[in-house]
This record gives sequence, structure tokens and C-alpha cells, in this order.
Amino acid sequence: MMQSNVNTPASWAEAVPDAPYPMRVADLASLPDDGWHYEIVEGRLVRMPGSGIKASWIAMRLSYFLMNFVIPRNLGIVTGADGTYDLTRPGDPTETALIPDAAFVQAGRFPPMNTPAAAKYGKLAPDLVAEVVSPSQDRKEMDDKARLYIERGVRLAWIIWPDAQEVDLWRPTLPTTPVKTLGLADSLDGLDVLPGFALPIRDLFNL
Repeated sequence: MMQSNVNTPASWAEAVPDAPYPMRVADLASLPDDGWHYEIVEGRLVRMPGSGIKASWIAMRLSYFLMNFVIPRNLGIVTGADGTYDLTRPGDPTETALIPDAAFVQAGRFPPMNTPAAAKYGKLAPDLVAEVVSPSQDRKEMDDKARLYIERGVRLAWIIWPDAQEVDLWRPTLPTTPVKTLGLADSLDGLDVLPGFALPIRDLFNL
């Protein structure tokens, strides 16, 4: 019997009142288009308000730079702020699905775009994810989300702070805290996930 969703392990989001538990990733397709962004964390449905213009603009700029690097080289796919990834691990009793603001998946890991499987939620961890922090989210909350990404197989995560004009860099080599925080004098580096990609932080924020 499904139980009420009373609390959530997703500190960065709000638990949806009276949502059934456990929710499945497939249930996301039946949710209303009501302005909220919905995710599932360990079977619990959570939601976040839509992004402000500044956060959306930064996410689109990053996606633009990523696509301009990835597409000519046939390196894989880049998805935006409505690309849902099923991060449920084999044997997990509940399901988890997150929606990064931008993500990159290396070629060969995602079904070809002309197949029915490509129309479904991605059942894999992206190689790279980026989240643009909203004013209502704090560092502890976004640290929690970054840890979850890394725990579920993401190899490189960028947590972008628009007001501070900084980016926290997360890697599996240090899964509980950012490897470093980049400022305006630094560049985003694709490292071994996207070799050769480099984006000055100043260009990300159009300074």
C-alpha cells in the first residue's frame, strides 16, 4: 500500500504535499505542467519553482558552449533543463530521477536518437552535470545534491553560483566536498570527461 510522502532526503527541494510514496520515475510523465520542476529522490516526489531569468540565461549559455564543443566533434549529447535522468541503481528498493540544468553524455552511452529508447527518460548517470543555483537554495542544500550526483555515477559536476560568480567543482575522487571552487580568474575544464573543453568563468557570466 502506498504511503503519504511526509519527508524527503532532497534538502534542495520541497516535498510535494500528499504525494504517494513510493513514486516511480515513470510517474513523472503523468504530473501536471504547472510551473514546478519535479524530481524523485529515493521514491519521494519533490518539486522546485521554475528558474528566474538570470539562472535560465546562465544555464543556456553553458549549454551553448558545451554544444559548440561537443557537436562538431561527435563527442556525445548535451541536454538542457528538462532532460530527466533515472539514477536508480540496480537493486535499489526505491527510484531516483534528477533533472540537471545541463548535462553531457559521452557518445555510445545513450541510445541513438532515431530509436524509441531515446524518447524515454535517460536510464543512466550523465558524465557531466551542471546546476545553476537559485536564490532560494543554499550551499548545504546544493552540496547534498552534488553528493547525490557523484554517488549515482556522475563523473564531473559543476554547481554554479550566479550571485557569487563562482563554480563548485565536484569529482568522485573527493565525493563529500567540492574539489575546488572556481572564481572569475579560472576556467571550467572538461578534464578527462570532456578533454579539451575550457570555458573562462568570466565568459559564462558574460563579464
